[in-house]
Amino acid sequence: MDVGVMVPQGWKGEFDGWQAPDAWATAIARARQAEAVGFESIWVFDHFTTVPRPTQEITFESFTMLAALAQATSRARIGHMVICTGFRNPALTAKMAATIDVISGGRFELGIGAGWKEDEWLTYGYGFPTLHDRLGALGDHLEVIRRMLGPGNATYVGPYARVDGAINVPKGIQAHIPIIVGGNGQQVTFRYAARYADELNLVFLEPDEVRLALPVARQRCEEEGRDPATLRISLYCRDADTRADGQARVDRLGAYAELGLNRLVAFPSRWDTSEDGLASFAADCGAAGIALARGALEAARG
Repeated sequence: MDVGVMVPQGWKGEFDGWQAPDAWATAIARARQAEAVGFESIWVFDHFTTVPRPTQEITFESFTMLAALAQATSRARIGHMVICTGFRNPALTAKMAATIDVISGGRFELGIGAGWKEDEWLTYGYGFPTLHDRLGALGDHLEVIRRMLGPGNATYVGPYARVDGAINVPKGIQAHIPIIVGGNGQQVTFRYAARYADELNLVFLEPDEVRLALPVARQRCEEEGRDPATLRISLYCRDADTRADGQARVDRLGAYAELGLNRLVAFPSRWDTSEDGLASFAADCGAAGIALARGALEAARG
């Protein structure tokens, strides 16, 4: 199982009371450290203001942040967990994705979901469509993005999005930029993942809940005529799972690893933005039997 970490961004209050230059320096430092100690990937959220309520505190924007992280690192995969597709025209999203893939040397993965944070939608002028319409838009956006990242010009007409001979050059460095569909909805989201994505990202599920979701994801693949083995499954784990080091965290990490997940993404820097906080989490991954990149455990222990 690969392990990735969220880079501190401010959205969950980890930069409350900070000055922006200090917060940015810390974000870059944790991204570089995550790569150095062997985490497979680094990720950012796609939010504009803090949670659980909007405050006058730092929240860095995701695409510009990723472009900078791509320049500050060289090995780790990078991406969003996950973008709110309604915040951007999908053709523009595809163009931005392809550009960041070039900037990163072919390390970008596009995580995408329907969006949920109502206050952001409303205060930034997007309205707040029904869940039915947000999910409908996600399907059309995935179709547009797939065509924009595929060969030739992109043409598609749907109820929520359209393109007409759209050019997308460059299309990135990778032969195929991986697409990750995020969400726990088994009827619609899982089906979109089976139809369009390389990976399904589950959110905040307990190990027993993941165990029950896995056969449903496989079933959705079969319904779409797809080999279930070709769809990776990942989990963004509950922040509480990373709050304290020690045996409890080791046991929880081990429980997730035993499920056969392809990737686990966690946010230990929510609780401790220091170098020691991330090093401690890396050491606990090793204690749980999760192999990071060569030399990671030694680096984490200093």
